[in-house]
Formats: sequence, structure tokens, C-alpha cells
Amino acid sequence: MVSVVIPARDEADLVGKTVAAALGLEPVTEVVVVDDGSLDATARVAGQSGARVLRQPRRGKGAALAAGVAAAGGEVLLFLDGDLGPSARLAGALIEPVLAGRAEMAVALLPPAGRRGGFGLVQACARLGVRALTGRSVGAPLCGQRCLRRTVWELAQPVPRGYGVDVALTVEAIRRGFTVEEVPLAMTHRFRGRALSGLLHRARQGYQVLAALAGCAARRCCAPGAPARRRSGRTGP
Repeated sequence: MVSVVIPARDEADLVGKTVAAALGLEPVTEVVVVDDGSLDATARVAGQSGARVLRQPRRGKGAALAAGVAAAGGEVLLFLDGDLGPSARLAGALIEPVLAGRAEMAVALLPPAGRRGGFGLVQACARLGVRALTGRSVGAPLCGQRCLRRTVWELAQPVPRGYGVDVALTVEAIRRGFTVEEVPLAMTHRFRGRALSGLLHRARQGYQVLAALAGCAARRCCAPGAPARRRSGRTGP
């Protein structure tokens, strides 16, 4: 059973197409959309498209994922952003290595944003942080498109409430010996660009990512309950 969890805020224009594409993936049995304080019709559109919708005040991406995971029934979890639109159909390539047992977590490597995105500073800091904390190099520590076994999520708790959730999951999965596979995928999503709003967004994201890395640094590297298998790091095609 694969449950899709989509944290979404003000994604009414694309969340319906994202939900429809996710429901079209053969192993998927449910899609849970967590509306994180949207001011538009995100919740209504997601529900009309076939998702189970949870609504909460604005609490952050990590808190939205936590609410969605708590409501979902699957032992395999697929996290997707709400703005993927039809390209969410490519997420089957993330599910396959987890169901096949090659990895406990699979993360999408998306095409470079170029000038449509930012300057790459937050991503670079996240990569350096993951390497410093785990000794492993990863390409997409901040990507929200990832499939994982519920055990990975549970052993990574507590996760940050905001944008630091993705890098924290990456660090904790590697630390605990889980195999993390990165899969190149040509998914598309909304780019915030280099206007003031985009810069402010990345400033908030950067602060939360650095806080998440600091939190990971303060935790024990090997907590009780880690799996017996000790394979970790970047693998993939």
C-alpha cells in the first residue's frame, strides 16, 4: 500500500492536476493533501480531484507532512509537492526502488532551474551540511519529491516543522544505515525566480535549513532502533 502525502499552500492552480497524476500511479492507494493555511481554493480543488483533504492553520511544511503521515495508512509513503501538476506521474520511478527493496528512500534529482530559480546558495549549504554530518555526498538534499518506508520517517522523528524537513530526513536516513537512492526525473514545478518575493522565500528556507542541520548535529548519530542492514549513501542509475 503506497500513500501519497502532499503538503500544499495556495496551490489551487496546480494541486488538482498533481492529485490526478498521483492517483494514476498503479501502486498508489490514497492521496492525502494537507492544506497548510491556504488563502485560495487549494482544499476544495484537491478534494474534487479525489484526495482526502486535511486543513490546518499555517504551521510549515514539516508539520503538514507529519499530519498527512499520521492520517495515511500506507507502509510506503510518497511525498510530493503540490505544484508538480501532470509531471507528478513520473513519481512511479521513486516508488519502484523502494518496493523492490533496493532502497529505503528514493529522492528525485530534478533538472537545474537555471535563471528561473535562485542562486543555489541554500542548496549548496544543505549539501555541505549533509556531507559534514554523514560523510556522504548527495545531489538533492532539499527535494520534496521522495518515497520512503514509514520506518524511515518514524526513526527520523522529531522532524523540523518547516522547510528543513527534507534535509533532516536525508541526514537521519543516511546516519541510520538506510539506502538513499537519487533518481533523475524531469519533473516540473513552480519557480520563484530572483524577484524580491523569491529572495525572501529563500531567506526563510535557508534559515530553516540551517536550523535543521544544527538540530541534526545535536542529535546522536546512532539512536536505538537502527536497522541491522548498514548500506547507505548515494546510489542510482
